[in-house]
Amino acid sequence: MKSQEELKADIYAEVRERLDLSREMEDGELWDLIYRIIAEKSEEQYMSIRQRETLAGEIFASLRKLDILQELLDDDEITEIMVNGPEDIFIEKRGILQKTDKKFQSAEKLEDVIQQIVASCNRTVNESSPIVDGRISDGSRVNVVLKPPALNGPIVTIRRFPETAITMEDYIAFGSITPQAAVFLQKAVEYGYNIFISGGTGSGKTTLLNILSGYIPSGQRIITIEDSAELQIKGVKNLVRLETRNATREGCEAISIRDLIKTSLRMRPDRIIVGEVRGAEAFDMLQVFNTGHEGSLSTAHANSASDMLMRLEMMVLMAKDLPLSAIRRQIASGIDLLIHLGRMRDGSRKVMEILEIKGIIGEEIALNPLFVLEEGEKGKTSLVPVNSLQNKEKWIEG
Repeated sequence: MKSQEELKADIYAEVRERLDLSREMEDGELWDLIYRIIAEKSEEQYMSIRQRETLAGEIFASLRKLDILQELLDDDEITEIMVNGPEDIFIEKRGILQKTDKKFQSAEKLEDVIQQIVASCNRTVNESSPIVDGRISDGSRVNVVLKPPALNGPIVTIRRFPETAITMEDYIAFGSITPQAAVFLQKAVEYGYNIFISGGTGSGKTTLLNILSGYIPSGQRIITIEDSAELQIKGVKNLVRLETRNATREGCEAISIRDLIKTSLRMRPDRIIVGEVRGAEAFDMLQVFNTGHEGSLSTAHANSASDMLMRLEMMVLMAKDLPLSAIRRQIASGIDLLIHLGRMRDGSRKVMEILEIKGIIGEEIALNPLFVLEEGEKGKTSLVPVNSLQNKEKWIEG
């Protein structure tokens, strides 16, 4: 008696052999063909109705979707899918990292799925260009690394986002922020504060950026700049979305975040949203913040708010050899509020701090903590107000 995997391989091979390659088969026709072959095979070996349904779904996913990854993508509770070669597939579900029992039939099958993914992103990945970032049709972010850098086989990391954008009400219900801090941030966006969001991997920077973007007045012209377009800004008619592009073997030049920031300044923006800064583009982003585009937003990776300021200094130095004092003045004059996010031990994501950048005192950037996450009774944490705004040029409290 054949195992489930052997049966699947036999049926898959038979379906491929009988496919009519002279035309594009409809999904319904393909389902009929799969079930017909399964019925034939069941005469040789008994299969329960559940086995038949499972085999049919897996084979259809292999041919028209993303093979064994499709079931994981269809599970709304899974937020991250990590493929470490054909046999090691991990997921993050409800904030918990766990290994699945799923495996690709071979490294070649995994590579076929990867090519299908990158083709849908209009990207290319191969041995000469083995690293690619993109997004798939459901909006999920995908990163692919092939050999030679990937020593244990093709690596795929998929960050999933909810089909319906998370609102501030959801954010409050999750316990990620308090109602008082939420109202404060809403007013800060409406009144045109330049806001920078920092946090570690998976801390929810893009989610919060998306929520805050929803408070931008609908009559303004917004330009978003991202490596992979993920923001889901609703209710804004005058919206321009820009996305980077890798260089291709056909001779198309790469288009970087820096290129897009520079060209966005000629597009008459009211506000510019830079999805994430990782390097020299931090210099250009600060120019945006300092040249009259009030209410602009961006994010970056950092372990703390103070680390974020140091990282910004280093990233600016990648672009220009400037005195540290000049860089700090650019940061202090350009960014009004710094929001730092963190991920708790239970997997929840929370706003850890909201800080006002007051300016330069001595040679250092001065921070005024406005809200700080504190631990209360029974270990519960809450974002509590600790100070009032000191720089009131844009917005008088109350």
